[in-house]
Order: sequence, then C-alpha cells, then structure tokens
Amino acid sequence: MTAILAFFPGGAPGLPELIIFGTIALLLFGKRLPEVARSLGKGIVEFKKGVRGIEDEVTESTYRSSSNTASVPRPAANEQASEVTAPKFEPPKFDQSDEEDAEKDA
Repeated sequence: MTAILAFFPGGAPGLPELIIFGTIALLLFGKRLPEVARSLGKGIVEFKKGVRGIEDEVTESTYRSSSNTASVPRPAANEQASEVTAPKFEPPKFDQSDEEDAEKDA
C-alpha cells in the first residue's frame, strides 16, 4: 500500500489523480464498467457481512463466557490477607575515614 501512495505527493489521491484513474478505467472496461462496479459493490457487501459475523461471534463468546462464570462458584477469598509493605530506605552510612579520603582525592 505504501508503494501505491508513494506516487502521490500529498500521500492520498486528489481530484486530478481520481480523474486519471476514472479515464483509465473507462478505457480498459468500456461498456463493462457498470458490471465491474456492481461486482465490486457485491464484494464490499459480502466483506461487511463477514466482518459483522466475526463481530457477532466475538460479542457472543464474550457474553457467554461471562454468563458461564456466574454459574460457577468463585473461590473464597483469603480471610487472612497479609499486609504488603515496602522496605524502608536507609541512606548509606559513611565513616569519617571515607570523607577524609574523598577530600584528599579532590
């Protein structure tokens, strides 16, 4: 798809490009152009039906799985949940000798 769009400076075909495409289609298909357009329309309708069918299946399986889980008893929660705490941060302790060594290096 990017190879097709590479021929158009704006990234998408504008009115002049569409006129050129229409002229080429008219020259290639001539009297059969209505038949080609009709079959293209039928193809788009079939594609939309397929997509709608997939969406229906996903929706149905989503609701079915949520209704099935309602009939299955849930496991009981632990009554004695332990409290989670983060360890406390303690800054490192320096000796006097460490500070003196740092001053000597500087």
